[in-house]
Amino acid sequence: MKRIGFVLIALLAISITANAQRFALIDMEYILEHIPAYNEGMNKLDSKAETWQKEIQLIGEQAETMYKNYQNKISTLSDKQRKLEEESIIAKEKELAELRRKYFGPEGEMATEQNSIIQPIEDAIYQAVKELSETQGYSVVLDRASATSIIFASPAIDISNEVLYKLGYSN
Repeated sequence: MKRIGFVLIALLAISITANAQRFALIDMEYILEHIPAYNEGMNKLDSKAETWQKEIQLIGEQAETMYKNYQNKISTLSDKQRKLEEESIIAKEKELAELRRKYFGPEGEMATEQNSIIQPIEDAIYQAVKELSETQGYSVVLDRASATSIIFASPAIDISNEVLYKLGYSN
């Protein structure tokens, strides 16, 4: 009898502990697409990226034209002229590589501007999720968009709309 009582108490303790942890999900992509400042910022960034890409393409075409011209007249050039042409082409290709790095490199303008747009919004979302977690008693909040190991999640535990509401965006 003592053994059954102990087992029942253990099961009760386990079930209380299991019920104490509450989980919730957010969908960061869904939240971001419903925030006008994010969409406006990303549209401006896309426009800048397109301008930068055109500039890079122009320099690339110039380098390609220089190389084709060099190939066409290589047989008529002296060694000194050939060397000057090659140095000119190499300089243009270096300019192209530098421009790519400047605009689209890991610490380039694209990454810097994207971070300046996204970081304040992500901070606000994090704060809203934190406040909701504290008031609603969530132990864990997962991002559905980045959690690849979630196979199924009930829509009932998705608090994305609550986060948007907390941020001042009603749906």
